[in-house]
Amino acid sequence: MSAGEPKAIPGPHPDPHAPTRWTPPAGATDAHCHIFGPAARFPFAADRAYTPPDSGIDDFERLQERLGLSRAVFVQASCHGTDNAAMVDALRRGAGRYAGVAMIDDSFTDADLAALHDAGVRGTRFNFVAHLGGAPDLDTFWHLVHRVQPFGWHIVLHFDAKDLPEHAELLDRMPCPYVIDHMARVPTAGGLDQAPFQALLELMRDDRAWVKISGAERLTADGPPPYDDVVPFARALVAAAPDRVLWGTDWPHPNVRHMPDDGDLVDLLVDFIPDETLRRQVLVTNPERLYDFA
Repeated sequence: MSAGEPKAIPGPHPDPHAPTRWTPPAGATDAHCHIFGPAARFPFAADRAYTPPDSGIDDFERLQERLGLSRAVFVQASCHGTDNAAMVDALRRGAGRYAGVAMIDDSFTDADLAALHDAGVRGTRFNFVAHLGGAPDLDTFWHLVHRVQPFGWHIVLHFDAKDLPEHAELLDRMPCPYVIDHMARVPTAGGLDQAPFQALLELMRDDRAWVKISGAERLTADGPPPYDDVVPFARALVAAAPDRVLWGTDWPHPNVRHMPDDGDLVDLLVDFIPDETLRRQVLVTNPERLYDFA
């Protein structure tokens, strides 16, 4: 890699296993995953920080079939920037089984937003994580939040848990539902009583707040599975707001320390949510409410 060239990152697990501990129900949703390329048709952004291998909709649908999942929410990733074309193509391929979370900026017209909505986009995402560039310009942030509100979209927020108190006023001002990605990337080594996680639990008392119990491979202090140290955090969040919890694989897992097997992540849901009825709520009912799949 030459100086200034985006780093190449590895692709997902080449042969993930099917779930062995349970069978996901009809309508089960992977509510956080990405579509990368194929770059020959959907080029990556020139200013990207990393270059992933192609992980397109055909690859994803093979994975879904193996995992026994039937719906998905595609979250636009930074390697494609605000060019949502690959994601929109995937949404159209899904014919109502998929929804999307776009990345937008001030260049988007109302007609552009309406076209995204018609394709199945139901939210937009903002990154606040320091090592990924940090918080957006807040004037732009609020302008975009208010522009998407008439479409009924929600806001997806990527935080480090330690930064939640700093943004408490911002969250209190939100005029629409918002979703915290990956359990706010809470470091499991700090335990359940650590202040950042308690701040996240307190946040979940707000009916506007949703959280994704995804990213076990990012949160664990151990690296490879079984991700036992993540289980108490997921259980606490489900107990705090069972009707506002989502789950996703984060496939194809960009920038992880250890590449997970997606079958392990589906099996982990048995530990995250031991009650089968509640597990169905998190995988089927909750995403149906937020994403109104066709």
